[in-house]
This record gives sequence, structure tokens and C-alpha cells, in this order.
Amino acid sequence: MSEVIELLSYPFAYRALIAGSLISVCASVLGVILVLKHYSLIGHGLSEIGFASLSLSSALSVQPMYIAAPSVITASFVIMYVSRKYRTSGDTAIAIASSAALALGIVISSVSGTASNMSSYLFGSVLAVSEADLVVAVILSVIVIASFILLYNRLFLITYSEDYARSLGINTAMYQLIVSILTALVVVAGMRITGTLLISGVIILPAVSAKIVARGFRSLVIISGIVSFVAFILGLIMSFVINIPAGAVVILSNVAILILMKIFAGAKS
Repeated sequence: MSEVIELLSYPFAYRALIAGSLISVCASVLGVILVLKHYSLIGHGLSEIGFASLSLSSALSVQPMYIAAPSVITASFVIMYVSRKYRTSGDTAIAIASSAALALGIVISSVSGTASNMSSYLFGSVLAVSEADLVVAVILSVIVIASFILLYNRLFLITYSEDYARSLGINTAMYQLIVSILTALVVVAGMRITGTLLISGVIILPAVSAKIVARGFRSLVIISGIVSFVAFILGLIMSFVINIPAGAVVILSNVAILILMKIFAGAKS
């Protein structure tokens, strides 16, 4: 424990702790809607699109976020539009987009010879979290939490009964686009810490765990946020102690919590 406390005194460690905790909570809150709306794969799809855009930025020697952010946000629009316009399953649209993006990213990094530069984005790195990333995480968390508080009733309606929400005059397409944009921003911000390959787990796993014990939408959101926060803290501390990538341990912590909740729920029943 003394080693962990000493490590957390370093700037890179507290930046990773604060930024990662905020991003994890934001991801889990949005993940509740994505899981209930059967858009569970959107984080995975957008992360692979992020990988393609990062490969392109590396090949062009451009600041990664300048290409990744607009690319992932645009992709979230396209996925939502295709799934609504052509009544295609959301997961199907995501699978098509993510497969194409992953293949494109591999081709770009191979042709440009920049594959070795992509490892920190693929697997995440706490050392890569800068002051700018911390500022982005704080701003993003404020936006996501404020959006949930201000739009709670509408988000609840479009999540559980889109037809009923539409009958009340609510622009369901607009609110779904808001969720997809926020998810895209979380994916881009989270790629620094958890990596493009693992960010989808940070979005989905806490919500799945929370569904086991939650008894309503509000409790589902709160429990999902708590699970995500605890899993990130455990994962970060274990990564410092064992000296392995934080993103992988965070996901394994989420999986462990999911299993424990399943066992707990089974024991109660």
C-alpha cells in the first residue's frame, strides 16, 4: 500500500486516476442507455473507427485528436442514420462500420510503417495521460452528468418506450444523436487510458453488472457508475503493483465484479 501511495504522488499517476475515474463513470452512465437500447456494440465499433483515424493521423504526422474526434463523431451519426433510415439492426450497422474501419486502420499503419507507434493507443497507457487529457475528462464529465440530469425524463422515455416518447412529441432522433455524440467523445477521451481495443468494455460491462441488482432506471445508472468507478480504481492500483497495462486490469476488474454480482444474485434467489 505504501508503494501505491507513493506512486499516486507522481503527476502522471494522479492525472490517470482523476481522468480515468471521470471517463469511466461517464462511459458507464451512457452504457446503461446503450445496453437497454441494444446498442451494446457501439463503443466497440467507434473504438475501431478511432483506431483507423489514429492510424491515419500517425501516417500524416498530425495530432491524433484532430482526426480522431471528428471521425468518431461523424461515424456515430452515420451508424445512427443507417440503423434508423433502413431499419437495420443497430448492432449490424456497427459491425459493418467497425470491420471496415479496423481493416482500413491495419492497411494504413502497415503501408505507412507506423504500426509500432499505435501500441499505446491499442492497449492504453497511464503514462500518456497529459494535463490536456485531464482537462478534457473534467469538461466531458460535466457535460455528460449535466445532460443526464437535465434530460433525465426524456432519456428515460426514449430508452424504455421510444414509440410512447414520440407520441408525446419528443424528438427521439435528436436525443439518440445526443447520446451517440457523447459516447463518441467518451470513446476518444478514453482511448488514452484503456486503449481502443478495451474502451467498449468500460462502456458496457458496468451496465450489465448493474442490471443484475438494479430495480429501476435511476438505480441502474447509479449502480453502473459506482461499479465503473470501483473497477477503475482497483484496476489502476493493481496495474501499478503488478506493472501491467491499466486498461486490461480495469476490464478484468469489471468482469470480476460482474461474476460476483451474478453469484450474489443467485445466492439471494
